[in-house]
Amino acid sequence: MSNKARKKAHRESPESVLKYKLDMCSKHGNLVEALRLYEEGRSNGVTLKQHHYNVLLYLCAREASGDGVELKELGLKRGFEIFQKMVGDKVSPNEATFTSMARLAVAREDPDLAFELVKQMKSLGIPPKLRSYGPALFGFCEKGNAEKGYELDAHMAESGVVPEEPELSALLKVSADTKNADKVYDMLQRLRATVRQVSESTFQIIEDWFKSEDAAKVGVESWDVNKIKKGVVDGGGGWHGQGWLGSGRWRVMRTKMTKNGVCCCCGEKLVSIDIDPKETENFATKLTELACNREVKAHFIQFQEWLQQHGPFDAVVDGANVGLINADSFNFNQLNNVVNQLRRMSPSKRSPLVILHQGRVTNGPARNPNNRNWLDSWKRAGALYATPAGSNDDWYWLYAAVSCKCLLVTNDEMRDHLFQLLGTSFFPRWKEKHQVRLSTTRLGLLLHMPPPYSIVIQESESGSWHVPSVAGDDLLNPRQWLCVDRTRNKS
Repeated sequence: MSNKARKKAHRESPESVLKYKLDMCSKHGNLVEALRLYEEGRSNGVTLKQHHYNVLLYLCAREASGDGVELKELGLKRGFEIFQKMVGDKVSPNEATFTSMARLAVAREDPDLAFELVKQMKSLGIPPKLRSYGPALFGFCEKGNAEKGYELDAHMAESGVVPEEPELSALLKVSADTKNADKVYDMLQRLRATVRQVSESTFQIIEDWFKSEDAAKVGVESWDVNKIKKGVVDGGGGWHGQGWLGSGRWRVMRTKMTKNGVCCCCGEKLVSIDIDPKETENFATKLTELACNREVKAHFIQFQEWLQQHGPFDAVVDGANVGLINADSFNFNQLNNVVNQLRRMSPSKRSPLVILHQGRVTNGPARNPNNRNWLDSWKRAGALYATPAGSNDDWYWLYAAVSCKCLLVTNDEMRDHLFQLLGTSFFPRWKEKHQVRLSTTRLGLLLHMPPPYSIVIQESESGSWHVPSVAGDDLLNPRQWLCVDRTRNKS
């Protein structure tokens, strides 16, 4: 049989036909039809494999977690039956299987079973994911079972799974609801370290805690100032981690910061938290590896060599982004004005590095004599790099800014898939300290320098707290902050 004939026979086999039809049910969320196909397949002697079972369990868990009473009951009943059949058929489960079963267990209001399923995964050598833990964690927290929530949290840590805001928020709420002030403090510190700015729902949980009678009862009236200062230094600034300071009720206000980071409510100035140079170095290495895997390696290495020869720069400009701000077609005049502003601001009065795609440097508006003159002058100054055809210039301008430890001028929010590859630990902190954004005015583009303070939960040496919300962007809409202090704080 030819290769083509083999592929056709495989595609038309009963197992492949059933897989395709179940995938369509999954796409459209049709549990009833999926169950009909399942029964039909079994009666026709079709051998069900892991993927078939996983699609069925996913659909059962989806409906069991929904609001429709009939479909909820159907999903619960058939989900557990199908899982038993899968075990009976000796089909090996994987992470997706256990995650669907954990969701079914919680839909049956049995988070203990969901937790047991995650433990089984680990014992079978299947690494649990964050989504594997979610059903049990949220199930425990919704039931107010804080101790089981903390036990599961510890199991996550042992498995190397890092909770994100929804998980930490759930643990924060159950800690507040069960009056566990030490755990509330711990969760606030973990939110500070991993989330930085919080969603409105988490913001509300924090606000409610500080306004509560329980929060008013915690804290020490006197403390060792030197120990607190040492905690701040050891932690890198912006927090001390020594526990609640002060006594009495908290004053809780929603407020905003001045452009210099002074709280409009209490007058405290927020700090700027430094980045470890070693972290920047490691990040540049990771960036190089990712870029070389996704770009033509020779092109990116050539750029690194060029940068070594012509750099460092005080600023890097994402030329395409700046040239297209509020413009129907590429605006070289706008880009040139930004270049001139940055040159005047530069301590060395040097031109910033402009990164533009090759097509922007040779075609279209680039042929205009005025625009050509600007491009030639940037090139003569060693301050223009044209990225090759087929490349993604994002890798180039980001690497240049990181390796030169300089400003990056762009309105790109850097949220797409490329930037998600960079992780959520270092990159947001780096971006906050280096990104220059722009707004349009009657006189042209206005540069907005990075804030002189860190937009992260901050705990002061006097025991007050400032919590930033994700709402607002500090450019057009002032960010909302929660200011929390005590008038009776003293050291």
